[in-house]
This record gives sequence, C-alpha cells and structure tokens, in this order.
Amino acid sequence: MRRRDLLAAAFALPVSHLFAPLNALAQPARGTVKITAIKAMRIKDAQTLIRIDTDAGISGYGECGADGNTARAVIAAYNGGGRLPHLGLIGKDPLAIQVHFHNMFYAYEQRGRAMRTLSGIDMALWDLAGKLLKQPVSKLLGGNFRDEVELYSHCPGGDYLSKAEWRDRAQELKTGFAGIRTFKVDTHHVLGVPMQQYTPSLGPRDFRKMANAYALAREAIGDEIDILVHCHCEFDVPSAIGIAQAVEPIKPLYFEDPLQPGWSEGWMALRRATKLSIMTGENMELAEWAVPFLENQAVDIFQPDIVNSGGISGARMIADLAGRYRIPIALHNVSGLLLNMASQQLAAATFNCPRIEMARRALQLTLGAKNPLQVQDGKMKVSTAPGLGVEVDENYLKANAAPGEPWWG
Repeated sequence: MRRRDLLAAAFALPVSHLFAPLNALAQPARGTVKITAIKAMRIKDAQTLIRIDTDAGISGYGECGADGNTARAVIAAYNGGGRLPHLGLIGKDPLAIQVHFHNMFYAYEQRGRAMRTLSGIDMALWDLAGKLLKQPVSKLLGGNFRDEVELYSHCPGGDYLSKAEWRDRAQELKTGFAGIRTFKVDTHHVLGVPMQQYTPSLGPRDFRKMANAYALAREAIGDEIDILVHCHCEFDVPSAIGIAQAVEPIKPLYFEDPLQPGWSEGWMALRRATKLSIMTGENMELAEWAVPFLENQAVDIFQPDIVNSGGISGARMIADLAGRYRIPIALHNVSGLLLNMASQQLAAATFNCPRIEMARRALQLTLGAKNPLQVQDGKMKVSTAPGLGVEVDENYLKANAAPGEPWWG
C-alpha cells in the first residue's frame, strides 16, 4: 500500500473508533435526557466557561479561548440565531456527541472565531456525558493507559544571557514547582522582544546569543531537567534553521513551533537542516490540519490544544491519526482547571500521549472546586470521578465573574 493510501485509510478510522466506547456505554440512556440551555461566562483571571444544562438537572462544564461576549454570540448563532437552526443542540440528546461534533465542525457554515467556543461546547458535552453515565471521561474514551500523566511547564523569564540569573532560575526549577523535570525556555527572552512578535531574518549575532543563552541554561540546570526550545510561530525559515543549529549542542527535547502554524514547504527545509525533534500544533484546527505534516514526515510530535482543535473529540482524532504513523502528541495546555482536567482525561486514554503541558499558575486556578488538581513528583494524578472530575462551585463563580459579565443563573 502506498503511503498516501495508508494515510487515507488511517484518516477514515478515528471517527468510528473514537465514539465506540461512549456509544456502547450510553445505549441504555439514549433519548432519556435533553439539553435545555448552553451558557457562557468569563471568570476573573481565567478563561470563559461553558455550561450545558439538561432537563435531568445535571450540567456539564467546559472552557474556551473566546471572551464572554464572543462565546455567547457564537452560542446564540449556532442555536437558532443563524441560518442553520436544525444543527443546534437545544432539545437534543447530549449523549449524541458524534452527531454534535460533526454538526459543529463540519456541517456548520464556518469556523473562524467560533472554533474555540465550539471546542468548549464539545468539552462540556463529554463532561456531561460522564456525569450522566457516572463514568470518568477517560472511560468513555476507551479506558486508561496510565493513571498519572507526566507534566512539562515553563521556565521563568528574565535575562537569559546572565549566568547569575540562570543559577537562581535553575534552583527554582529544581526545587520550586511540583517536581516537574521538563521546562520550556523561550527564544523571545533571548532576543529581548515581546512574545509572539514576528521576528524575521535573524543574523549571526542573534544566533550567537541563542547558543550562549541555551548553553547557560544547560550548564545551570544540568542533565536531569529536559529543555524545550520554545518559539511561538514567529520566525522565517532561515531564522528557524539558524536557531536550530545554535541550540543543537544542548540536545533539547523538542524545538517547538518555530514556523507559521499551517503547512508549507518551509517545514521540509527545516526538517532537512536539523536533527532536532520538531514539535508543532498548538494552533491546529481538526485532524485534517495534520495530514500534510504526516504525509511528508515533517515533524516528530504534535501538540494540539483541546480548546483550539475541536474539543476533546477533535484532539483525540488528531492523536489517533498521528498514532497510525507512530507520532506522539503532547497536549498544549495553558488554561484553567477544566482544561487541565480535560487534558489529563484525554491523555490517560490516549496511548501516544505521554505528557501534557501545565502552566505555572494552574494550581491556583481552582474555580472553588472541592477536588483541585493533584500534582506530585512532576505528574498529575488522573481523576476517577464522573465526567472531567470537577465539582464546580457556582457560588464561587458568581463571586468571581469578570467585570461586566452577566451571571448565567
């Protein structure tokens, strides 16, 4: 079978395989519950939350990357306010996630800024299904490959060309953050520019800075901590190649997102120029985004983000497709409690997801829940509670709504 034919066959598999465990478990309860409302509200210092209510008095929660007004506008347009009212979820069976996923991401007239809100709705549907069926989401996805998930996080900023600062920074990394042993070290700190600022055409002086900064990082941190060279899709091809060559001596774990998010031949130019393991994908939308990268064997690992990639369903499809090529994923995750819990549930049930990201402030984003994240020795324990495993405190949400946000009641 030709490689392209293999990919086509693999691309046809994930949808049916993804929903099979859920559909089997949900069969006795199908048609007994209906969705009555979908609401959105932004919380202080956190993402916008999504809540799906049912006539059974049980609600599912998700979160999305849109602001509150945008999320509410998308929800209204998708549920009767647009020109395709028959695709809406109100009055529908919440356990029909396969149908809802197709309608949201493939039958809906456009994605654009709606993508993150619809991803949050998908997350909330899985949470709701788990609560209705009294099972953790990982069980609905087929069961656990692991009961705890390895974490990676972010190195503090500052002067990356200062040996003294690296000495202090290394001490903090080794002793101060939940035993995590893999950290992103950002290129924009080396260059002294804002994060995600487009920075084309770096030159030899910039590459010497990169080589020096990452050598200082490795010297201070030692070999017991892994380093990711962290970019934000801001470099052109010659600059990305120059950075790769500058940092190769420290043997980083991954070279993350050096080029623009979508596919181009530039990824192949970078692939030919370096032996580094290349990571990309925090901005990917749905599994078809991954196809040219797999066809060309251009990268070594994907990092989909549940709120960018079509929710739990979309991210799992990306993982399943990548798995046919023995490509791992590592979930991008810089959000709040619900995204962390969704990421751990997906990672637990996904063979080729050995680790997930966790932001440094994640342990403080509790939503007032009774069951916060459990992190120890650099690993997150996987919850066995129903749904995403979060008992949201509505009183806390009411007291901590962002200024101007309407209470969802």
